[in-house]
Amino acid sequence: MEEQTPNENAPQETKAPETKATPGSKLLAGALLAVALVVGLYYVNRYWIAPAVKAQNKGDESHPLAPTFSLTDITGKPLNLSDYKGKVVILDFWATWCGPCRIEIPGFIELQKRYASQGFTMIGISLDESPEPVVAFYKELQMNYPVAIGNDRLGELYGGMPGLPTTFVIGRDGRVYAKHIGATDPHVFEEEIRELLAASPEAETKTFHQAGMVFADDKVELGNPAEIDSEVPGIDLTKLTAEQKEGYKKLLQTKVCTCGCNYTLLKCRQVDRRCTLSRKLAQEQLDAFLKTKPAGAASK
Repeated sequence: MEEQTPNENAPQETKAPETKATPGSKLLAGALLAVALVVGLYYVNRYWIAPAVKAQNKGDESHPLAPTFSLTDITGKPLNLSDYKGKVVILDFWATWCGPCRIEIPGFIELQKRYASQGFTMIGISLDESPEPVVAFYKELQMNYPVAIGNDRLGELYGGMPGLPTTFVIGRDGRVYAKHIGATDPHVFEEEIRELLAASPEAETKTFHQAGMVFADDKVELGNPAEIDSEVPGIDLTKLTAEQKEGYKKLLQTKVCTCGCNYTLLKCRQVDRRCTLSRKLAQEQLDAFLKTKPAGAASK
């Protein structure tokens, strides 16, 4: 076989010159990726995690009074919702570990700057387990409104937290006019703030319309204090006599919760207020208890 020799006159294949990524280009790529992730988090949180059912607020629904609370903010100052009567308040339940929450906060800072002098305030309620990350985040972003660490009871008073952030818009009359679950465009809040700033602080604004997309879970449904402050958390015992309460609690101590905690129903309700199974079972036990011991009759 005749040996093939390279043809010196044949066109040679050229290779594109190799380029090395410079530190600057790596930083730019990282920044662009971070922006893409933030934008993605916003839309995933609002349109995928949030219920994808659009509902219209007709503007003729009643608006419940916002549950009052007294806390100490992270700077050591008292934070009482009643002190803000006559102002429009955005009450934001959030946490430092919540990506969509962090996305919203720069917008809240701008709203506070823009409307504080007109009778508006932001209030942040962090659901972090400890104040340390909240204080650090507060200083890092130079947050300009009061922030306090919340608790399960406060969350339950506001209907429970189906997800974070969950944000309430409270009018000058102290009523809750809007609820937003998930990251929300700041312009939505701004539209609602303007409408409520123009309203009377003395009367309910019946014509209020929640701005932007309104989802099924955005309906304002507050918690029942009789259930929240019950000796059996989540169960309304106001129809029971003192003796009946004791008899009912003893009954719950004989039943084991099937959520996997291995506690009695009473213990599970007391240590894990968020357990929906123990709440359901405890309510069933109460219904059965009332059939054998009618309300108002003393147990033996």
